Amino acid sequence: MSGALGGLVPLQTDVAPSGAIAKLLAENLGLSTQLANSIGSVMTFLLVFVAVYVLGRLIIVPLVSRVLAARDLDKHARNPLEKVTSIVVVFVAVGAAFALAGYGNILTALATVGAAATLAIGFAMQDVFKNFVAGVFIFTDEPFRVGDWIEWEDNAGIVEDISLRVSRVRTFDNELLTVPNSNLTDGVIKNPVAKGQLRLKFVFGIGYDDDIDKATEIIVEEAEAHEGIMEDPAPTVRLVELGDSSVGLQSRIWIEDPSRADFVKTRGEYVQAVKQRFDEEGINIPYPNRTIGGGLELANVEGLAEPADD
Repeated sequence: MSGALGGLVPLQTDVAPSGAIAKLLAENLGLSTQLANSIGSVMTFLLVFVAVYVLGRLIIVPLVSRVLAARDLDKHARNPLEKVTSIVVVFVAVGAAFALAGYGNILTALATVGAAATLAIGFAMQDVFKNFVAGVFIFTDEPFRVGDWIEWEDNAGIVEDISLRVSRVRTFDNELLTVPNSNLTDGVIKNPVAKGQLRLKFVFGIGYDDDIDKATEIIVEEAEAHEGIMEDPAPTVRLVELGDSSVGLQSRIWIEDPSRADFVKTRGEYVQAVKQRFDEEGINIPYPNRTIGGGLELANVEGLAEPADD
């Protein structure tokens, strides 16, 4: 029986911090030395764990946050480091509690069991590890940051949070997408706001009888008049297509410090202003139309017709 309980008894009762608690329990409650040692070790473990964890959360984690903020790291960089710090605090608290409770042999047993279980856990958590590594790549490569507008596959939205396993993206319909990080690193990610400037393109269709030079002038003038459109690079217009019913003039404009809201607002106001000028100047914006022609010819009509009876 004593051999079975040996794993729960401190190796050196007279030296371990739990010895004092065990002695008090044995003297005041009349417990056996072995039972008092076991209870004392458990109480020591809990007290040490709580004390170290609380001190870590109150001192270490805020200190790390202040240090990271003092180094001018943005939220994208601080979040993973703060989470890693919290995990380290937990591990330190567990390790200190095991050591001061005298559970050295339990640590050895846990190491043996952990080594045997590592392979099974590795197979079971392949996707978790994959997403974790992808999160590290997102953190180091920075294809996007918190607050960026990104597009991938058939989705688009604003990045609200980046963790070591998943990223959270708020769509423009106010839906929250929780995306595994591997989905964002295995495919193509479009980040329209990664740079300080964004070019917008829009094709205006005019009639074949309309003046191309006049329409081009109007498109450029309205771009130059809009305060949200940059002067350098300057707006440009190119004839890009000769359609069935219209001539396509593509306008290329630039906006500074872009966001999704700026993109939609600027483009909408600009296109509306050009349309109003076209109406004022008598420039037609045709819509597609189709004319169906032809005839119907019947053969052998005499053979199909029967004379009417009188």
